Amino acid sequence: MADQPTLRATIHATTASIPAAVWNSLAPSTDGRVDNPFLDHAFFAALEDSGCATRRTGWQPQHILLSDDSGQPLGLMPLFLKSHSMGEYVFDHGWANALERAGGSYYPKLQCSVPFTPVTAPKLLVPSGDPAIKAALLSTARQLAIQRNASSVHATFLPSDEAEEIEADGWLKRFDTQFHWHNEGFATFDDFLETLSSRKRKTIRRERRDALADGLTVKWLSGFDLREEHWDAFYAFYEDTGARKWGRPYLNREFFSRLHTTMPHRIVLMLAYDGPEAIAGAINFLGKDRLYGRNWGCTRDVPFLHFELCYYQAIDYAIAHKMDVVEAGAQGEHKLARGYAPATTYSAHWIAHQGLRDAVADFLEHERDAVERNQELLEQFTPFRKGDRTDS
Repeated sequence: MADQPTLRATIHATTASIPAAVWNSLAPSTDGRVDNPFLDHAFFAALEDSGCATRRTGWQPQHILLSDDSGQPLGLMPLFLKSHSMGEYVFDHGWANALERAGGSYYPKLQCSVPFTPVTAPKLLVPSGDPAIKAALLSTARQLAIQRNASSVHATFLPSDEAEEIEADGWLKRFDTQFHWHNEGFATFDDFLETLSSRKRKTIRRERRDALADGLTVKWLSGFDLREEHWDAFYAFYEDTGARKWGRPYLNREFFSRLHTTMPHRIVLMLAYDGPEAIAGAINFLGKDRLYGRNWGCTRDVPFLHFELCYYQAIDYAIAHKMDVVEAGAQGEHKLARGYAPATTYSAHWIAHQGLRDAVADFLEHERDAVERNQELLEQFTPFRKGDRTDS
C-alpha cells in the first residue's frame, strides 16, 4: 500500500487569498463549471468583498485548504468564525442560551456554510472523495475551534451522504424540512397542473390570473440582459422585505453588483412590471439541474404576486429549460399547496462542552422524530392526485 501523503492545512482569512481556479477545481463541476452556483469562488468572494460576510458582520472567514507536501490542493472546507447565529436558517439559539445559563460561552462558534443561503450543497470539497482527506478537514475544524476558543462547529445544509460521513466522525446529525418542486418531464405548466387534484388546479389558475389581473407582465432577465437599473429595482424590493423580516437586510447593494460582474449567467432575475415600472422581483440562481429561488420583494401589495414570482414562474422556467428541481428556499408550508413537496435537509454539529453535547443529542433525537412525523402528515396533504405521483 502506498504511503498516505503528508497533508498541510492552511487557514484563509479571505476567499480572495485562494485563487479562483484552485477553489473551483475542488468543487463538484461539469465541463469546467461549478455545479452549484453557491459553491463558486465568485459567490463567496462577492459576499466577502462587498462587506456582507466579514468579521465586522460576525462572519469572519476561516476557510480550510488542505494540500499535499508538494502543494497540490486536495480539499477545501468553507468556514466562518461567528459571533452570533443570524443568517444560518438552522436555529441553535436555544443551545446558545442553555450554555450561557450554565456559565459557558457559546460564541464564538465555527460555521461551515454558505452565508445567508439555505441551499443543500457539499461542504467537504474533496474531488477524489478520499475519506482520509475529509477526515482531515473535520479534524482541522475541531482543532481550529479549540485554538479560537469556539464552543462548537456546525456544518449546515449537507447532502445526505455527507451528513452520514460526518456523523460517523462523531458529530451530531440534525434534520429539517424544505419544500422542493420536481419536474417529471412536463412539457408545459398545464401538464404539471394535470397531476394535481381538480380543486388545487382551479386554485392555482385563479391565483395566477389574479396576480397579473391588472395588466402586469413578468420578464426573465439573465446574463447580458441584466443591467444595473434592474439591480437597483430589485434591491429596493429586497431591502423592503429584509427590513420587515430581520430589521436590516443581510446583503448590500454592492453584493449584487459584484454578482452582476462575475456570474451573471448563473442568475435569473424575474421582475413584475406595471407598464414600464418594475413593482416586484425575485432572484434565482442556476445550478447544473436545479433552479434555486432565493430573495424576493415588492413595492406594491398585489394579491398572489409573491406566489406567481417565487413559485409559479420558477416552475415555468424549470419546465422551459428542462431543469429537474426547483428549490424555493427555507421553510414555508404554504408551498405544499402549490406543488412543492417535503424534502429533508441535514446538518451536523460538533460541540466541545460534553454536558451541552449530551443535552443537544437528546433534543435532536426527539426533534428528529417530530420532523419525521410532520413529514408523514404533510405528505397526506400534498395537492397531487392520489396514485399519480411517485416519491422523489
